[in-house]
Amino acid sequence: MATIRALTNAEELKEREQNFFVVVHPLDDEPEQKVDTEKLGPMRMTLSVRLSLLGLRAYLVVMMGLVVYHFLGLAGLFAGRGR
Repeated sequence: MATIRALTNAEELKEREQNFFVVVHPLDDEPEQKVDTEKLGPMRMTLSVRLSLLGLRAYLVVMMGLVVYHFLGLAGLFAGRGR
């Protein structure tokens, strides 16, 4: 159970005031300067990042090709072949 007691010592009061943080809602806060991304240069990519992105691109191209192939199969374009 929490107890409430009067603070009698000024030093204790000052110490407790330092342990509190003020929470300000973003809508009530003052606007701040945002980062200007136009002044930033292009990011350098390491070899592993470049290879990972190329692998991801190849994967997405293959998956799109499989979707197109499936739709063409559903449309009946491959019905007479191979049977």
